[in-house]
Amino acid sequence: MSKRFIVGNWKMHNTISQAETLIRDILSDYQPNPSVELAVAPPYVALPSVARLLASSTMTLAAQNVYAKDEGAYTGEVSPPMLKELGCQYVIIGHSERRHIFGESDQNINEKIHAALHHGLHPIFCIGERLEERESGQTHSVIQNQLQAGLSGLEPKDLKNVTIAYEPVWAIGTGKAATVDQATEIHAVIRSTLTTHWSLDPEQITILYGGSVTADNAQTLFQSPQINGALVGKACLNSESFVKIAECAGLDL
Repeated sequence: MSKRFIVGNWKMHNTISQAETLIRDILSDYQPNPSVELAVAPPYVALPSVARLLASSTMTLAAQNVYAKDEGAYTGEVSPPMLKELGCQYVIIGHSERRHIFGESDQNINEKIHAALHHGLHPIFCIGERLEERESGQTHSVIQNQLQAGLSGLEPKDLKNVTIAYEPVWAIGTGKAATVDQATEIHAVIRSTLTTHWSLDPEQITILYGGSVTADNAQTLFQSPQINGALVGKACLNSESFVKIAECAGLDL
């Protein structure tokens, strides 16, 4: 692995002015590292302002969601061409909050991944098990089923443009991150599943860990060769902690 990938998912935080302040702080505090790609995913309304501030930087822009159609009578939705024109390179798809709060199905997620790829956007495809699924020993089957359903119909060449984010639902926003051993085990399952079903080279698969990633546990997580980066939630809303996570990602590479 030559590069780690760190993505800050702001969720529904920061007005436009607050977003501008945070980005300026990050750009001021962070010294770019060629072995780390850093991306931020602000709310839709802040994307144009953040895109302008990132224009002369090495940081990249992601959206938090997308709709699977190019246009039409879909009130409140945002299409892949709209995100592409704003300068987004990535889009988060299948986050557990979209699945469990807004009822997105595996089919919805699969359609979004296809649409994003069709327009040159790189999906960050989120998967993960609930606490009751882990406790009942279903983690491996849940992960494998989510992968196969979400990526159905894709060719190996398409999957080279997809980043997988393993986010155990029980760890998101709870302050209780998976242990390195737990995360490493599931990352290995993901890599094996993609290798088996799509004949991918394991080295071509980028897998992030997400779920209560902090400046304190990032360095430990990145010691695992299976973990290629992080999808960061709460800790990315503070410049100091987000930059520290990015700096940890650049160590030993």
